[in-house]
Amino acid sequence: MNQWAFVIAAYAVTLAGTAIVSVVSWRAMRGAEKRADQVSDRT
Repeated sequence: MNQWAFVIAAYAVTLAGTAIVSVVSWRAMRGAEKRADQVSDRT
């Protein structure tokens, strides 16, 4: 294997990790917004 296989693998891992963190953060934000709306509706 030449070095390019490792470079491509590193980019793939980085992009996949970034995508996973983005999706998890977005879902957490949506949940927090729902809870905040519920709290604001109580008053």
